[in-house]
Amino acid sequence: MTFPERAAVIDAAAISHNVRTIGDFVRPAKVMAAVKADGYGHGLITAAEAALAGGAGWLGTAHISESLQLREAGIEAPLLAWLHTPESEFAAAIEAHIDLGSSGWELPLIAQAAGELHQPARVHLKLDTGLGRNGCTLADWPTVVGNAAEYQDQGLISIEGIFTHLAVADEPDRKETDEQLAAFRQALETAEAAGVVPDLRHAANTPAALSRPDAHFDMVRVGVGIYGQSPFADRTAESLGLQPAMELRSRVANVKKVPAGQGISYGLTHRVDAPTTLGLIPLGYADGVPRIAVGGPVLIRGQRYHSVGRVAMDQFVVDLGAETEVEVGDEVTLFGGDSGIEAAEWGTAAQTINYEIITRIGARVPREVINPPAAQQEQGDQ
Repeated sequence: MTFPERAAVIDAAAISHNVRTIGDFVRPAKVMAAVKADGYGHGLITAAEAALAGGAGWLGTAHISESLQLREAGIEAPLLAWLHTPESEFAAAIEAHIDLGSSGWELPLIAQAAGELHQPARVHLKLDTGLGRNGCTLADWPTVVGNAAEYQDQGLISIEGIFTHLAVADEPDRKETDEQLAAFRQALETAEAAGVVPDLRHAANTPAALSRPDAHFDMVRVGVGIYGQSPFADRTAESLGLQPAMELRSRVANVKKVPAGQGISYGLTHRVDAPTTLGLIPLGYADGVPRIAVGGPVLIRGQRYHSVGRVAMDQFVVDLGAETEVEVGDEVTLFGGDSGIEAAEWGTAAQTINYEIITRIGARVPREVINPPAAQQEQGDQ
């Protein structure tokens, strides 16, 4: 492949591999692949098709609009969308056979849409067991379950699942995960007492899928892991058997020698302390490289270098040292591929996490997809 001046190379086979790896670990639980946020920056349809090729039984999105895009692309797999407002397209979701997460307040709107369509809505009730975001409170849970059961008796909804989301599963030693799972199990008992016993109970995100078998229940919802990123601060993707699916690449746009004391980029927050050579990389915060990143690593000609000075809108600078063979046009890898650099290293440089690094890569950076499912099938047939 000939790489343009900037590209996010998406290895669909890596996504399939990661889904398969996680699926083997959590079996018999099903795998829901979270493809929200444009497939964590990898491309919504690319991620969805690759995840299904890897054995995912479900796809998850935050918004109904994302699930509708999947249906428009011809994807018929089970879908769940869980983040709504009163303006959400509940009727369109019901018509497209998209399951709907509900914290309780949506139930009248979902039921109304279902009644007008004469088609029951498929609903997963969401409980807030401690994360403090979406989901009904523990105090409101009996009421929500009761209301949902009434709508189900009326033929307006079908309760397909009950789920929650974990707050600190990426820190396995914290007791809050035990507390959340205990609350979830109690809520399931409350639902069962009300006659609500759905087929799908799900709580585990990627870290819980990989570290808490007791959180697997009937299905796990995995996001960052299927893109080959570790959810743990002290474990690499490689140690988990995961393959990074995104390689962020560019080309050197300028090389020049500068004297000692040369300031770098806006604010002159960095000055070189000896004569050196600077390389210019044509990626900036408009492309998703965090402005705050200090010392972000890159690989050029097999050698690591680090960013210096502030990242600008379209570019950043790396210090190549006094003597270098780097030339204008040389390939640069920020993370992924065979570089040995994980997105988490840019996360550390920017005081954030790898989730944000891969998801924020902007639309100005072309996605170059390699090893799509069709190619994987052809290789498997050989």
